[in-house]
Amino acid sequence: MISLLYSSLSPAISVPEAVTHRKTIQRRAPGDGDFDESVHPLLAQLYAARGITSAAAANTALNALLPPALKDIEKAAAILADAFDAKKRLLIVGDFDADGATSTALGVLALRAMGAADVDFLVPNRFEYGYGLTPEIVAVARDLTPDLIITVDNGIASFDGIDACNALGIPVIVTDHHLPADSLPAAAAIVNPNQPGCDFPGKGLAGVGVMFYLLSVLRAELQSRGWFEAQNIAAPNLAQYLDLVALGTVADVVPLEPNNRVLIAQGLRRIRAGRCRPGIRALLQVAGKEINNLVATDLGFTVGPRLNAAGRLDDMSEGIRCLLTDSEDEAMLLARELDSLNRQRREIERDMQRQAESAIDSLQLDDAGALPRGICLFDDSWHQGVVGLVASRIKEKLHRPVIAFALTEDGKLKGSGRSVPGVHLRDMLDLVAKRAPAVLSHFGGHAMAAGMTLEREHFPEFERLFDAVLQERIEAHVFQPVLLSDGELPCEQINLDVAHLLRDGGPWGQQFPEPLFEGEFDIVSQRIVGEKHLKLVLADPAERSRIIDAIAFNVDLEQWPDESRQSVRAVYKLDVNVFRNRESAQLMIEYFDL
Repeated sequence: MISLLYSSLSPAISVPEAVTHRKTIQRRAPGDGDFDESVHPLLAQLYAARGITSAAAANTALNALLPPALKDIEKAAAILADAFDAKKRLLIVGDFDADGATSTALGVLALRAMGAADVDFLVPNRFEYGYGLTPEIVAVARDLTPDLIITVDNGIASFDGIDACNALGIPVIVTDHHLPADSLPAAAAIVNPNQPGCDFPGKGLAGVGVMFYLLSVLRAELQSRGWFEAQNIAAPNLAQYLDLVALGTVADVVPLEPNNRVLIAQGLRRIRAGRCRPGIRALLQVAGKEINNLVATDLGFTVGPRLNAAGRLDDMSEGIRCLLTDSEDEAMLLARELDSLNRQRREIERDMQRQAESAIDSLQLDDAGALPRGICLFDDSWHQGVVGLVASRIKEKLHRPVIAFALTEDGKLKGSGRSVPGVHLRDMLDLVAKRAPAVLSHFGGHAMAAGMTLEREHFPEFERLFDAVLQERIEAHVFQPVLLSDGELPCEQINLDVAHLLRDGGPWGQQFPEPLFEGEFDIVSQRIVGEKHLKLVLADPAERSRIIDAIAFNVDLEQWPDESRQSVRAVYKLDVNVFRNRESAQLMIEYFDL
C-alpha cells in the first residue's frame, strides 16, 4: 500500500487534471555582455542571458581552468606524496553512483600512473553498508590492510567511519563536494570546495572534479620532490583522464558554471577524437551513440544510467572495472552486462512509477484546493536502488519536491529525494533535523537531490515536518512550472548551420540550460512513431515552402495526432538529426502551448 503525504487531508476528490500542470512560458531576461568577434552574435545573446558576459568567461580551453586553490589541497597532496615515498598501501573508498565510479577510476589510474606502490579501491554495496565511509565498511577495509584511505565523492559526513579509521591508526583524506554539517569529521585532510573557509570559486565541482584537482596538485608536489626522475617514469599528463571527469560531472547533474564547462568541454573533445577509456567507448557503442557527434546530454542520458545501473541493482565495482580496463574486449563484455542491468532497472522503475502515478491520480487537495508542496511516497515492495529515479519522474510530473522511500533489510526506510528550482532540498532536511533530531538517522546531498534514512515509525512525523518547512520557507510561485524561453528564432535561422552552432556552443546542462525557443508553425503532417512519439513536418506560416522536421516525445495519445489542428505554437530546441549518415535540422518539441 503506497503511503502519500497529505493522504488524510480533504476534500477527498480525484484530481488527475492537477498532476499535469499547464506550464507558464516566460522570456529569459536578456543579459549585458562584452563579446568580441570570436563569439557568434546568437551565442553571445544566449550566453549573456545565462550570466556569461565575456568571451573570456565563455572560453572552454584548458587554460581557462581555475587554479587549484582549494583549502587543505596542498596538505592532502603532501600526505599522499609522503605515502608514495614510504611505499604505503593506498585504498580509495568510493560511492555507488557515476560520480563515485568515475572518481574512483580516476584516482586508481592516476595514482598508479604516478608510481604509487599499491593502490586498490573499495565501494560500499548500498544494500549492505549504506552510503559513505561507515564503520561497517571500515571493518571491510581493515582486512585490506591499507596505510591510508582516500574517500572520493563522500566522506564529509562520515564522522563515525573516520573515527573508526583513526582508532585503527589509518589516516583518512576526504575528497568530497557534498555540503558539510555544522562540524567536520576528524580527517587528516579535507578537500571540499563547500567546506567552511574554502575560497575556491568553483563551488559546483563534482566529486570527480575535486579528485582531479587534488591529483594535479599531487603531481606538482611529486615533481618538486624529484619523484618521477627517481622512479625513472614520466609525469603523466592528467588531461588524458578528462573523459572520466566529463562523464562524472555531467552524470552528477552539478551546475555548469564556467569551470565545469571547461572540464566537460575538454573531456568531450577527447571522447569525440577517440582518445577515451575503452569502457566509455564501449558504453557508448552499446547505447548506439556515434562517438564523433557526442554532446553532454549523451553522457547524462545514455552512459551515466548504464554505469549507475551497477550501483542501483548490484555492485558498482563492475562499473568501475569497466572504466579501469585497458582491454577493448573486456570493456565491451562489461558494457553489455551493464546495459543488461540497465534494462532490468528500467523495468523495475516502470512498475514502481505506475504504482506511484496511480496513487497520485487520486491525490487529495488541501483545504485551499491546492496540491501539497511536498510529496512523500513509500511502498514495501519498492527497490531501494531505484527510488531516486521514481522521485525524479514524479517530480517532473508534479513540479514538487518528491521523496520516494524503500524498506531496507533491517527494517528502516531509505529515501531518495529530488527537488525543483527554488527548493534547496538538503537545507529543508537540515531544518527538519534541527526541529526533531530523532526523526532522521542520516541525511545529506545537494540542493536538487538528497538521501536520508529514518526509522519506519518516524515516517508520519517526517511527512508532517517536511511539509511544515516547505509551507513556511517556500513561496507558492516556486511550485508553478515555468519554461524559460530564449524568444522566437527567425525562421531563416532554423537551419542546420545554426543547429551546429548551438551544439558546438555547449556544453549545456544544469543551470546553463540548452537554448529553448518558441514559435508559431503550420502543421504539414503528423503521425505517431515508436508507440507514443509525435513526428511532425512544420512550415513557416509566412512562407510555407520553408519546412522543418520536428518530434515530440511521449505525447498524450488522447490529444495527438489531431488532424483538426492546422497550426501549433511550440517551445522547442533546435537539434542536429543524423539518419543514415545524413544530417538535417530538427525541432525537439518540449511543450505545445495549446
